[in-house]
Amino acid sequence: MRRAYSQQLASTGTADAELVKRAIGRDESAIRSIMQANNRRLYRLARGILRNDSEAEDVVQETYVRALTHLEEFRGDSSLATWLSRIAMNEALGRLRRQRPGVELSSLPPGTLEAQIIQFPHSATSEDPEKTMAQREIQRVVEHAIDELPDNFRIVFITRVIEGMNVEETAEILGLKPETVKTRLHRARSMLRENVEKKIGPVVMEAFPFAGKRCERLTVAVLKRLGFTA
Repeated sequence: MRRAYSQQLASTGTADAELVKRAIGRDESAIRSIMQANNRRLYRLARGILRNDSEAEDVVQETYVRALTHLEEFRGDSSLATWLSRIAMNEALGRLRRQRPGVELSSLPPGTLEAQIIQFPHSATSEDPEKTMAQREIQRVVEHAIDELPDNFRIVFITRVIEGMNVEETAEILGLKPETVKTRLHRARSMLRENVEKKIGPVVMEAFPFAGKRCERLTVAVLKRLGFTA
């Protein structure tokens, strides 16, 4: 059985396959590696759908618990990151449907949800207070502008630009045609440019961080739920 499973994993990346095998054997360091490599991506995807910090964190936890207790279902047809992303997307959409029955990501009308200005954790304080304040203001404006994008465009923008996924991977995760991904990304960029540039000019988008203590706290919580001692 194990040998057959190993052969099924042969098509995926060597690093992914090795991590999966170790994680199935309850190797804590492998599980930590998987989570720390994917925390930010999964959080951003979940938050892109739900636009709520705590709900997004819950989705990430549920994604890991579901995935790590069913790792033998991972066949290596896509990357481990893509597989986890799909689980997170489904979990987030499920929560959204429960909040608003009948909702589908592809059919959400523009402007359905009210934008939320969420206070995100920031990096260590700079030695230059004025620079730090300016950076935080830029981040606030960008995050607000992303939150204001219509749902269909926002999630494509997050996957393609903030997370850096390619067109094919984004299309696979969202269940869209590659041409649709390209069209929505182009429109999302235009809407953001209009909103952001009139306020602060061109900016470098480094929004929605998920690192440091926050990343470690979620990792520890998942490990506890999987039965590892602190």
